[in-house]
Amino acid sequence: MQSTTTVVPGSRGGQSRWARFVSTDEQYGSEIVQEFAGEIGSPRVALDIGAGAGRDLGLVKQAHPSVKTMAVECFNTERLRQRFDAVYELDIERAVLPLANGSVDLVIANQVLEHLKEIFWVWHEVSRVLSVGGHFIVGVPNVASLHNRLLLALGRHPTQWKSYSAHVRPFSKPDTLKFVEVCFPGGYELVAFRGAQFYPLPRPASRAMCAVFPSAAAFIFFLFRKKREYTREFLEHPVRARLETNFFLG
Repeated sequence: MQSTTTVVPGSRGGQSRWARFVSTDEQYGSEIVQEFAGEIGSPRVALDIGAGAGRDLGLVKQAHPSVKTMAVECFNTERLRQRFDAVYELDIERAVLPLANGSVDLVIANQVLEHLKEIFWVWHEVSRVLSVGGHFIVGVPNVASLHNRLLLALGRHPTQWKSYSAHVRPFSKPDTLKFVEVCFPGGYELVAFRGAQFYPLPRPASRAMCAVFPSAAAFIFFLFRKKREYTREFLEHPVRARLETNFFLG
């Protein structure tokens, strides 16, 4: 008897009728991560929070063969342990990263932050372990992409944030930059910004549009540089602003 597989809504992306036209691997921005990694000098230590299969750390290792590579991940960690120097299994929304203050030169969070409620805690821990002059690569879906703007104009929901899916927090370029500056004034500078996957175009046309209109791409990538010492500013903001949500603050 022939077996059938039922795809549960929200269990994976690419369910749109337009999905067959796009290259879904573009959302991870491998070429962008590789470009960013090549622009940051020679990091001694690189940390990927939500490392997945190790794609991004592998790209950093290619660009900087002597870098010490560390990964945070909860799935398939045995494969990561075979490739990288240290692997930590922990809940980044609650755990303290087992690293000293200012001990990391590069942190990567690619397609991770949209899954988290505890954004203040995660940015706190990243900012704590990142050295002054170190870099933070962030890749997230873009709620302000052109296709999402058109959907909202038609009364439809943005594709990457559905209540029955894993994504819980939307991002756009202006809001992300505002978040960083409000919480940690003068703490980071934006070194580079790129876009990836322009729905519903195939790869060649998508990349051309992303190069011209990165803020309208489906996925956006930030290269931040830490400019000054960090002293718990991300944890202090929810208290000072009296945010009416029970955020985890340690």
